[in-house]
Amino acid sequence: MKELEGSVAIVTGAARNIGRAIALDLADAGAAVTVMTRSDFDGVKAVAAEIEAKGGRALAIQGDVTRPDDVRRMVEDTLKTFGRVDILVNNAGVRPEGPFENLSLDAWHQVLAVILDGPFLCSQAALPALENSGRGTIINIGGLTAYTGAPHRAHVITAKAGLDGLTKALAVELSPKKITVNLVAPGMIETKRDGVDPTHRKTRTMLSPRQGQPEDIAAMVRFLAGPKARAMTGQTIHINGGVYLP
Repeated sequence: MKELEGSVAIVTGAARNIGRAIALDLADAGAAVTVMTRSDFDGVKAVAAEIEAKGGRALAIQGDVTRPDDVRRMVEDTLKTFGRVDILVNNAGVRPEGPFENLSLDAWHQVLAVILDGPFLCSQAALPALENSGRGTIINIGGLTAYTGAPHRAHVITAKAGLDGLTKALAVELSPKKITVNLVAPGMIETKRDGVDPTHRKTRTMLSPRQGQPEDIAAMVRFLAGPKARAMTGQTIHINGGVYLP
């Protein structure tokens, strides 16, 4: 029997890259998976089809994690389809770049809304189901630069640092409800990012002999979602090839 057999997971931002890898790995572990995206509905439908082709169960949903109605619908549709929610992976994110002096307040708010408001709304909406699970877990996906800093990403770094704080706050508050809350912080992962200059990666020295892959993040999420990680909560796990040593 697979370790997540009978569980149900929600993964936001699941159309490609890390989100896609997480959804596929959770499904491989036996979980039914709701995959959500804001704009790439064809992408999440393809992910759902890939899961189902391997004998798994999946639900593709288009919605915006910054919109409370969309988030509520995501949770309600998951419950209608699968009957429960055990795992929430807050992966949706945006990573625009630009000099601080040119950063508008609207652009600032847009980034914080996706990276910080989204996990707040999703966690709150899924909370009753996660509590009913008896083995609920929330896994937030952070980022390396929240701990190291970087140029031209003040809004992204601020939001990711806030997500670290939210993780710790929820770990403390939700522990009586038997819900674990952890954060996985990727860094130096080989992904495709629209509008992002990849040259910043060359400024950091890796200790690992190879470039990190989305599957490396997915493997940690799978572990945190499983029964062997129930003693872990409030933790930040860095997967960055040794670029940052906390």
